Amino acid sequence: MFPDLSEKFDVFLWDHRWDQGRSLTALGVRGLRYLYALIRDFFSGQLTLRAMSLVYTTLLSVVPLLAISFALLTAFNFHLRLEDMMVPFLEPLGGEQRAREIVDKIIGFVDNTRSGALGTVGLVFFLYTVLSMIQKIEEAFNYVWQVSKPRSLGRRFSEYLSVLLVGPALMVTAITLLGSMQNHALVQALSQVQPFGHAIVLIGTMMPYIVVITVFTFLYMFIPNTRVRFSAALFGGVTAGFLWGATGAFFATFVANSARNNQIYAGFAIGIVALIWLYLNWLILLIGAQLSYYRQHPETLRPGHVDVRLSNRGREGLALGVMLMVARDFIRGGKGWNTNDLASEIGLPALTLERVLKQLENTGLLRVTEDERFLPGRSLDRIGLEEITAAVRGTEALNATYASLQLQPAVEVMRDLDSAIQAQLDGRNLRDLVDAADETEKNPAELPA
Repeated sequence: MFPDLSEKFDVFLWDHRWDQGRSLTALGVRGLRYLYALIRDFFSGQLTLRAMSLVYTTLLSVVPLLAISFALLTAFNFHLRLEDMMVPFLEPLGGEQRAREIVDKIIGFVDNTRSGALGTVGLVFFLYTVLSMIQKIEEAFNYVWQVSKPRSLGRRFSEYLSVLLVGPALMVTAITLLGSMQNHALVQALSQVQPFGHAIVLIGTMMPYIVVITVFTFLYMFIPNTRVRFSAALFGGVTAGFLWGATGAFFATFVANSARNNQIYAGFAIGIVALIWLYLNWLILLIGAQLSYYRQHPETLRPGHVDVRLSNRGREGLALGVMLMVARDFIRGGKGWNTNDLASEIGLPALTLERVLKQLENTGLLRVTEDERFLPGRSLDRIGLEEITAAVRGTEALNATYASLQLQPAVEVMRDLDSAIQAQLDGRNLRDLVDAADETEKNPAELPA
């Protein structure tokens, strides 16, 4: 009974009639697909495992991260605003009073760090833990986006450091400007007039959520080592932001009604509660990243995070297509394709595409620039099409060990197939393929049916 019901639900959920419909049913089914994909990914264990790993990294890096932010913000006298910003994020741990107590303890640790108690070695270690934390976030996001190639060491250092230095200053500046606007005489006058007064109060109430959504959206666009559309990042950011708010309200209620835990765990209760809250925050962040990925790649909602294995013919076709794209971009003087842009354009996971790119690179058909972009390995008229297919097909000389009497007929058939392919592609090079593609682009009506 249950297998039949599951099969019927699967057929209903992925029916193509819901793909473009505007009815409430179609919109509901498409939303249900995202929920189904998230539940499946949650129980696969990878998101929860990476969230737990980030909790451990956070414990090591939260103090040096705040120390770096405070050191910068103190120069602009913005550090007090950062303290106030931390309170709403910690309120689910036991209300505003408990949140301020935790903030005061953290600030005490930060003050010890800023007073020079660590020394040079300790400061280097703290800086390493901060960069390590951002690296682990990138690794988690790259897993979600199926990106196997992280940023280079130089890009990591420069881009991570710029976020650490500029990010807190921009965020606090924006909040300070919003606070100044609320205290402006015009805004104060409007607050006495309805419905503007209710709208201003609502904006003030929603401010923590707006900050969270903005930060989440920025992280979803910046952290993955691939191109993420703003619409996809915003979709994940809004969903994760509201999920963070709902989880915070539920968690605050749970903490308020769990006096028994304080009796059992005594002084350790706040530490355990803080670890659980950290874990939930990281899990929500990763869930939002997963939603952003599915929003940009809805074709992966059904299969999920799978390793796409191409057939021999699929690899050959992909290799020819990649070489064509790289060659045409090179001729037109473009900036060059990188792995993630190619994967996004073709519609395949970067993990799958990278295997083919590596084979083309190892045979000298492609070369990689310092900024990780691909160029033809040599002149286009010196790259034969048969050479491209052979690079990913792996056509080595047949081992005599397998050429036994029983296998000999099969071996002969394979040799005939290789000879036929070679005869068909013999004399044709990458320049011919580019010319044919340009001609097809000029005369699309001549495409075969």
